[in-house]
Amino acid sequence: MPKQCATKQLQGRTYRCFFELALTVMGGKWKPIVLYHLGQAGVQRYSELKRNLPEVTDRMLTRQLRELEADGLIRREVFRQVPPRVEYSLTAQGLGLFPILVTMRDWGAGYEAAMGGAEIITGGVPEPAETEGLHPRYLSESDAAQ
Repeated sequence: MPKQCATKQLQGRTYRCFFELALTVMGGKWKPIVLYHLGQAGVQRYSELKRNLPEVTDRMLTRQLRELEADGLIRREVFRQVPPRVEYSLTAQGLGLFPILVTMRDWGAGYEAAMGGAEIITGGVPEPAETEGLHPRYLSESDAAQ
């Protein structure tokens, strides 16, 4: 039987094990999806993220982006122009999560197939069966991180 881990605190978060910390930082419904889209797209503006997540409210998306930025997983770059432009991208810490997110995506594709496929209920293009990889923007960063 595993021993109970000590309770720790980091940046206002209380946790007992590293797995719990990881889920706290990147968990929830929208954060992994945002991180996955940024990994594939390289850089996205708020409106592009919102288009990829039509069910999320503006308030929730803004909150999730702020939390991801505060946790050091995404970078928010503001361009001083009229109208203002804001772009989001992964940091090195966020980039480290991308292989995990791809594995989760692939598991979801296998699960859908094992359950007999899914019925398409809205317009749009079905997701390809093959995993789209990391955006080329990050390839040099991921090589340097390894």
